[in-house]
Amino acid sequence: MRVIRSGPVAVVVLAALTACGGVDARETGAAGAASRFVASLRAADTTRGCAALAPGTRDELEQSAELPCVRALPEVGLQPGQKVRTVNVYGHQARVVTDRDTLFLSAFPGGWKITAAGCTARPEKPYQCLIKGG
Repeated sequence: MRVIRSGPVAVVVLAALTACGGVDARETGAAGAASRFVASLRAADTTRGCAALAPGTRDELEQSAELPCVRALPEVGLQPGQKVRTVNVYGHQARVVTDRDTLFLSAFPGGWKITAAGCTARPEKPYQCLIKGG
């Protein structure tokens, strides 16, 4: 009988799984990021709200409004919800549904960022979003 030593391999696999995070950890992270963004909208904290946006989303908002993000964000008319209802994570992408909005997020090295907000579902078509990345 031959003994296979799997210690180093197990350590590498465990480290890789921990770095990526399990589904529960990713769902919690995405829900937390969405909740913080929504809280910033309710508090009219546009600096924090803009910091929560993905770079491409922030750039698209500023270009389309021809204003800096902190001035453009309140003009969009997002209706911040109070409660997260569902979170779906697909690899490095997530969809968070609140009681008033649907948000899409992407995982970045510094955490989850909002890639689209103010989104409403349309039958058999892509979501229609007030804010989205370019």
